Amino acid sequence: MRLCGWIGTLCSVALLGLTVPTRAADAPVAPRDAMTHFFEQSFGNLKEELALAKQEGKQGVLIMFNDPDCPWCQKMKATVLSRPDIQDYYRKHFRNLHVDTRGDTLITDFSGREMAEKDFAFKEHRVRATPVFIFFGLDGKPAQRFTGATRDAEEFLWLGEFVANGEYKTRNFTVYKRERLAGRK
Repeated sequence: MRLCGWIGTLCSVALLGLTVPTRAADAPVAPRDAMTHFFEQSFGNLKEELALAKQEGKQGVLIMFNDPDCPWCQKMKATVLSRPDIQDYYRKHFRNLHVDTRGDTLITDFSGREMAEKDFAFKEHRVRATPVFIFFGLDGKPAQRFTGATRDAEEFLWLGEFVANGEYKTRNFTVYKRERLAGRK
């Protein structure tokens, strides 16, 4: 009777598509807070952030433009940006910052001009919907823009690889994704 109960539980788990860890290495990795593990501490001077990115040997600066009330922003932070593998990859290749699209906090842009976060988002980068992820090259110019939430963490990782590997210079992200998906089959 006990064996049937245990087997029934395993069958139920299998039918739901869940996995049962068999050893400690198979256990899921706990998420980490995106605000402390994905995003860098910043004093709002993007010119200095760019200099730090160069000094640290990174490919550039990633800015997530977000709105505190945006459900897609919250979803990205909770399900994608909280993953240690995503955090580690992005921190290795980019200086990761966030800008509040409604924020009045003054920031200094890449050319040294001071303005409110909301002006940097709306007037300088035409951010109207959130989230928007803009990768800035080491010259301070936008290299790649992605609007909206990614389908999943894998797509967000591909986006980072697309920029870090310089693929954005020769093709668009949709073509890159199609090739990655085709490589799975």
